[in-house]
Amino acid sequence: MDGQTIKATLGKNIKFLRSRRGVTQAVLAEEADISIIFLSSIERGTKYPQPDVLARIAKALEVEVFELFKGDLVPSDSKELITRLSEDITSKLNLALEDVFKEYLG
Repeated sequence: MDGQTIKATLGKNIKFLRSRRGVTQAVLAEEADISIIFLSSIERGTKYPQPDVLARIAKALEVEVFELFKGDLVPSDSKELITRLSEDITSKLNLALEDVFKEYLG
């Protein structure tokens, strides 16, 4: 994988994860302590961040750094995307319901 492909994959993954979290570039940039312009450049695949910035972005997105580079993270077809998002939402909803039941039912 060449440098440009790595930058493009990184950018697509950050954008996907940010969108999945439902946050804007402004929010993610603030959480990662970088400028919106720099974040936008990373998402477009024109800039590559230093390791400490990658770590802050990953932390803000609640993922491990290696996940930002996974080549298969962004589904190519919308049916697969809907399935993955549905599974993610279901998982989070189940965890939230468990917490509620534990709180009120002992």
